[in-house]
Amino acid sequence: MNAAETETAPAPLVFVFVDGLGLGEPDPDTNPLLQEDLRVLRVVPLLRREGGLAVPPLFVAVPVDATLGLPGLPQSATGQTSLLTGVNAAAWIGRHLNGLPSPRLRALLARESLFLQLARRGLVANFANAFQPEFFHYLPKKRLSATTWAALAGGRPLATLQELAHGRAVYQEFTHLFLRQRGYDLPLRPAAEAGRVLASLAGRQPFLLYEYFMTDFAGHGQEPRFARLIIQLLDRFLEAFLESVDLNRVTVVLTSDHGNIEDLSVQTHTRHPVPLLVWGPGAEFFAGRVRSLPDLAPAILSYLAAE
Repeated sequence: MNAAETETAPAPLVFVFVDGLGLGEPDPDTNPLLQEDLRVLRVVPLLRREGGLAVPPLFVAVPVDATLGLPGLPQSATGQTSLLTGVNAAAWIGRHLNGLPSPRLRALLARESLFLQLARRGLVANFANAFQPEFFHYLPKKRLSATTWAALAGGRPLATLQELAHGRAVYQEFTHLFLRQRGYDLPLRPAAEAGRVLASLAGRQPFLLYEYFMTDFAGHGQEPRFARLIIQLLDRFLEAFLESVDLNRVTVVLTSDHGNIEDLSVQTHTRHPVPLLVWGPGAEFFAGRVRSLPDLAPAILSYLAAE
């Protein structure tokens, strides 16, 4: 990159999408986020009481409405599509939709994906997650998540386990335990090491998405010890990631599509707000612009365009 490109290149932004992370009640029996040894995620329970937190100029946290203005429980397909397009996907199809996107949502992602909108502006957007070989058999069957459809709409390749092994990607279950249980010869990776790997990828392009699903998985399982472990691992991952990223240059945005793990008394999702945590030079910019899920994609586009 030459000097002129350096002057005009936008400051990088990393979007850490944590599935099923809401602002729950202050009950340690049902809310695994109420653990005293948490370093990063300890601010999440405070948002319900405080309504917002700020450590100027490089950190802000605000609650975000995940209901999309419809009754019923928020769901993954419509919530994630809303985050990644800037369109209220539940209003678009008239209901919350769980699981994988329907044909109408896939069409919306193909037309309005954040990855595609960035590509139209000449900005590279990458998906940090690695995919196992079996996943690629689902491509012709179109059984893909909203995040994957969004990345593909922007013309971006998906990372493989070979790239994971060489430190060029991060698996959604970043310790590799699940992959090893499925027979893949990969070393176990401590949460902190995985966080540092993600940090090493952060500044290579204007936009990078990383998706973590285990929070939603643990929330549906309702097993308190497992849910607390997942929160602990995620917290260590985030701590190492944030310590390794240059937050004077890189903006990190963390949010979710709906609540779940914060209330183990129910097996379903919740209507709780979700946290928006922002570190780095864009912290104040996002705090004033994101109040509901569809606000995020336009805010990212505006931020990178302004940069």
